Amino acid sequence: MAQIDQSENPGVPSEVDSYHSLFPLEPLPPPNRLQKTSNFSYITSCYKAVNSKDDLPYCLRRIHALVFSYDFHAGAETMFSRHFNDPAADSYFTKRKWGQHELPPPRQHAGLLPESLIWAYIVQLSSALRTIHTAGLACRVMDPSKILITGKTRLRVNCVGMFDVLTFDNSQTNHLALMPQYQQADLISLGKVVLALACNSLAGIKRENLQKAMELVSINYSSDLKNLILYLLSEQSRLRSVNDIMPMIGARFYTQLDASQMRNDVIEEDLAKEVQNGRLFRLLAKLGTINERPEFQKDPTWSETGDRYLLKLFRDHLFHQVTDASTPWIDLSHIVSCLNKLDAGVPEKISLVSRDEKSMLVVTYSDLKRCFESTFQELLAATNGPL
Repeated sequence: MAQIDQSENPGVPSEVDSYHSLFPLEPLPPPNRLQKTSNFSYITSCYKAVNSKDDLPYCLRRIHALVFSYDFHAGAETMFSRHFNDPAADSYFTKRKWGQHELPPPRQHAGLLPESLIWAYIVQLSSALRTIHTAGLACRVMDPSKILITGKTRLRVNCVGMFDVLTFDNSQTNHLALMPQYQQADLISLGKVVLALACNSLAGIKRENLQKAMELVSINYSSDLKNLILYLLSEQSRLRSVNDIMPMIGARFYTQLDASQMRNDVIEEDLAKEVQNGRLFRLLAKLGTINERPEFQKDPTWSETGDRYLLKLFRDHLFHQVTDASTPWIDLSHIVSCLNKLDAGVPEKISLVSRDEKSMLVVTYSDLKRCFESTFQELLAATNGPL
């Protein structure tokens, strides 16, 4: 729901094609200091925007003159911002001045990422490449600044397809001729991402630091992780496939599968709660259309008579009860329980007291449900529209 003050951001348009409510997802550079990105060699900017056709938010990546629309994931951050945003992490690979002592190498859980997290990333990124390569395409944006992290460890690759558009050559007769070359470059890029994660530093993937970086991997991580990085970064006489690294992942794949299944169980449990919440919200929304309605079919007393009066007293029973000391009595479990009983129409009896305490009505929840449904249907019949 984030929005900007349009008067303070005149450079951000109010609408772009069918998108509106633009909100910058990255800091906007001053107009006189626009810089080309290292990935695309074009000036770029990124926004959240709402599509007027489906009213859903999307991520707009703008190549100044051209806009790409992607799925929007609220709260996502890049792998770069989560793991490579600390300049001090590069200190192990920084050249020492004369007289300075060599720093001790970092260790797992003491400057380096746990190996289980790196394998979790490898499984997801290799799965993404496998899907893309199987379709006869290439990713071409396997870079920490273009890998999104949502939640704790869920990865998504951002900006796919942009290079295919930006480097399109209409003079070529076979546009897929270079795809095997691009796919091999994807595997090298994956190797660089994994090595950077293992070193917890982008400085580790620089050519002059590769030997030192691999020594760090050998000291702190398993031989499988080292061999995977070497395989992805080494020159090969044959075309490699992302499937070749599956034996190196090995049984760790089942660890990620188990974690995914457990995560699904948690999400399904949360979803079940939200389904119940949605059901109760619909009850409250319908009840709100009935209670205190000023008039209906030119009858100003409609909401205060007949079945509607019972529903008014039930609304007071839900929300407006007081203690013996005449202070508000607020109990969410009471509200939820009563709404569930109303929805089920149970035969349990309930005492409804008028506000002046001069009258008391004893009814069952099934009676209230009948009053509720008939009254709402009466409103629907007058509007000829479903809710």
